[in-house]
Amino acid sequence: MPVDRLSRTFAALADPTRRAILARLSEGEATVGQLAEPFAMSFAAVSKHLRVLEQAGLVSRGRDAQYRPARLDARPLAAASEWIGDYARFWAESFDTLGSYLDRLQNNKDSKTTEENEHD
Repeated sequence: MPVDRLSRTFAALADPTRRAILARLSEGEATVGQLAEPFAMSFAAVSKHLRVLEQAGLVSRGRDAQYRPARLDARPLAAASEWIGDYARFWAESFDTLGSYLDRLQNNKDSKTTEENEHD
């Protein structure tokens, strides 16, 4: 079964090392060696993470002889953000409905307390 672009994006983002790599690349392009510095892992392991990010379309690699810097391509993140945004609207509406319900409960409680104080 073919995997869609959104699924590849979320699969790539599922790993904290890959998210850290993307965060570093948001500051500018970097080589594998530069990306490997903060991690206790080999260049080969970082290269594997970069390959996953490339397959998801989140990273592109330059081709300048031996120098192959990686750079962030945030377009797939925009699609993921849009997809999440659809659900954010759902939750916002749900929270608004819950807020209205809680306001009604509080108003009912306040009016019962006022009635009880009037009878005392």
